[in-house]
Amino acid sequence: MAGDKKAKGKAEQAKGKLKETAGRAVGNERLEAEGRMEGAAGDARQAKEKAKDVFKH
Repeated sequence: MAGDKKAKGKAEQAKGKLKETAGRAVGNERLEAEGRMEGAAGDARQAKEKAKDVFKH
């Protein structure tokens, strides 16, 4: 279960980075901002799962 959530966090980070880069390339500030937000959500999910692992072991 935790592995699935970690994978989802990585996917959110990658999707966010892709959107951010695409938005920057075409000059779309909204898309760029969405990408940053998705990336941040992925970062938060990753941090939460890592913290759970620390306390679990």
